[in-house]
Formats: sequence, structure tokens, C-alpha cells
Amino acid sequence: MTDTGRRIRPLRTLDTRPARYPTQAQAEAAARRLALRHPDRCRLREVGRSRAGRPLLLLSVDRGPRAALVVGGPHPNEPIGTAGALRLAEVLLDRPARPGLSWHLLLCLDPDGAALGAGWLDGPLTMGRHYEHFFRPSFEEQPELLPAPDSGRPPMPESRALTDLIDELRPFLQCSLHGVDFGGAFVQLTGPVPGLSERLARSAERAGLPLDLDCYDAIGWPSPAPGTYLMPEPGSGPQALPDEPELSTWSYAARYGAVTAVLEVPMWAVDAVGDARPHPAAAQAVGAAARALKARAEELSALLPYVPPRARDEHAPLLRTAEFNLAVGPGMADEWLERWPAQPLTVARVTTAGLVAARLPLRVASLLLRLLAGARGPGAQAARERARAVVSDSLDQLRHRFGARWVPVQEQLAHQTRAVLSTADLLL
Repeated sequence: MTDTGRRIRPLRTLDTRPARYPTQAQAEAAARRLALRHPDRCRLREVGRSRAGRPLLLLSVDRGPRAALVVGGPHPNEPIGTAGALRLAEVLLDRPARPGLSWHLLLCLDPDGAALGAGWLDGPLTMGRHYEHFFRPSFEEQPELLPAPDSGRPPMPESRALTDLIDELRPFLQCSLHGVDFGGAFVQLTGPVPGLSERLARSAERAGLPLDLDCYDAIGWPSPAPGTYLMPEPGSGPQALPDEPELSTWSYAARYGAVTAVLEVPMWAVDAVGDARPHPAAAQAVGAAARALKARAEELSALLPYVPPRARDEHAPLLRTAEFNLAVGPGMADEWLERWPAQPLTVARVTTAGLVAARLPLRVASLLLRLLAGARGPGAQAARERARAVVSDSLDQLRHRFGARWVPVQEQLAHQTRAVLSTADLLL
């Protein structure tokens, strides 16, 4: 129940409305229309600028002192975040205002990154086209992750805008709207939210989504229920990944007593991530995935010298992302080989390793094709052909070996919106 004794109404007719991911221009136009249509409840303002000078827009609904903050578009390869922020605004404005409560929806935290991957949104939402336009920055360039105090790096403008917004609003809840390309639905929490796991399980079943029982982002984290993970103490995450949840805008909000929910929904569902049975040949399967990942990283690293100087300058963010993934991939594979065989593994965990081993080379090879587009000479042509072969093989694995199936955008939106409203309901 809420603090006024009324439950937040469940999503009904909006669940099945046909939908696409909006482009940044479409999202900003839609937000302006909502503000104009509902001037008594809705307002739009700029809360900062990106590194390239793009506006960071906040759509606020109602004016109560208890604030819920929703962050859309934290990762540019996850357009569900911006779409989810808009859908949530529509749902809230379709209902009576709640006394004492206000919602603040940041449309897109990384508009510069979104611009680098926006080509996918204008055409068919196929797996192949997604990776033709793929971009996701390295950890140091992701706005939700803050620099360590001793790093000597200042926060990015986008990060500063978000922490300033948290300082201003002092929210009781922060929801970060994420998506995964392949896998299942799950939530990462900075603190427990009793009852949320059950609601998310029902919502995922309604949307036809598996719950990710052993997701790579949260290996080793406390998991009080399937698909629910609690952010751990510093240093207890996967060693191969250099991200630290305690150095994040998720944890930053805790100084005001906020719970942050990082809500994940897949674009392509892989049902095996929800399989808790013991894998019959886990060591062999994980070993094969690790060796394949290391071999692909070595193969793709050999293509980097063919990227022409002009592309290195004009498309530097793409190159940094490719180099970052090639650097972390072998370390991840080594961790699987060194630590995982000593413990019993589920089908879900082994599937997670296989997905990473297919996805990371796919990302790098797709980026290299963009970087090599203007390269000349027989060596460059051979490099493009090699990268295309990696893309083709990786996509084939994901479609046929893992059975990745498209989740309609309206189902992704419905689950994510239900998740946000349920979290707020339970905290209130």
C-alpha cells in the first residue's frame, strides 16, 4: 500500500500498444508535447549539457516533496531507457495526481553516445542492424560510473548533472532504466525492497521474459530471490570487470536514504538464463567459451593496425570502445578458467559465459567494420572480411545455439514500467 492507503494501479491497456524506440529528437518532441498538454502537472527543463553540448532534459510530473528520480538512456545501446521514461510519464499523466509525490524523469543521460548508435532506430529492429550501429562506451566514459577519488579525473558533465540533480531532489527512489541485448530480466538494488521480487517475477511471466538467475553483471552478489541482486560490499564483484558499484550514481543517492533500482529487460530473450538445473558438463562448456573468447580477442586485436589514421581521429569513441573490450575480454576468460571449474555451475551460469563469449567479439567486430569502412589496400579488405566473418558467426550462434528471440518493444516497456511503479509502491 502507498502512504495514502491506495495501491498504484497496474498497467492495463498501455501494455499492448504497438511501440518503437524513439530517437532523441522524437523523445524530446514527445516530452515537450506532454508538458504543453499538461501544464498544471508537467514541466520540462534542462538540467545540464553533455560533453558535446547536447541538452540533458528532465520531465517532471507533479510537485510533491517526496521525489522519485528515473534515469533514462544511461547506456546508448539500450534505447529502452529513454522509451521507458516517456512511457512512464504517459502512464502517470493518465492517472490522478498523487498527493505528496513527484516524479522526475531524465530522458537520456548519455545523448552523445545515443547519437553514435541512433542509426538502428530508423529502420527494422533486427539483430544484424543493431550491431551495424552498435556503440557502448568503456566504463570510464559511462556517466553513471564516477571516478575514484584518487584517480585525478573529474566527473563527466553528464555525471555531474545527475549528482547535482540527486542533491537537489533528495529522492527516496532512483530507478535506472537499462536493457540487455541477450538474456533475461533482472534488478540490481542498493537496498532490499520487500515484495519486489514477487512482483517482478509476475511481470516477467506476463511479458514472456525469463528471469536471469546468474547474470554476469552480478556474479557473486547476494541474490535473495531469482532475478534480484543486492549490490555488494566493495571489491566483491567479478575481478575481471573494472566497474565498482560503490563508485556510481546508484550508490551516490544513498546519502539521502534513497534505494536505487537498476532495472534490466532484454531485447532478445534467452530462456536458458532462467534454468537453475546443474549443467551436466559445466567445466568443459565454460572452458570452451573461455578459449573461444581469448582466440577471438587475439584475432580481432590483429585487425586494429588497419584502422586508418583519419578514422582514429574522427571516430575515436568507437576505437576506444573496441580497445576497451579487447583489453577486458581475456581477463574475463582467465577468471572463468581459474575460478569457475571449482564450483558447481547451473545451466544459467554456463549460458551466461557463452553469451559473453559470443557477444563481446560481435561488438568489437561490428565497431571495427565501422572503423575500417574507409581503409584502403588488400590488407584492409582482408581485415573487413575477417570482421564480417566474426559478426556472421556470432549472430548465428546467438540465433541458433542460444535461441535468442526478439521481445517486442511494447512488452519491454510494459515490464519496465510495472517494475518502476512496483518499486515506488512498495517503498511508499
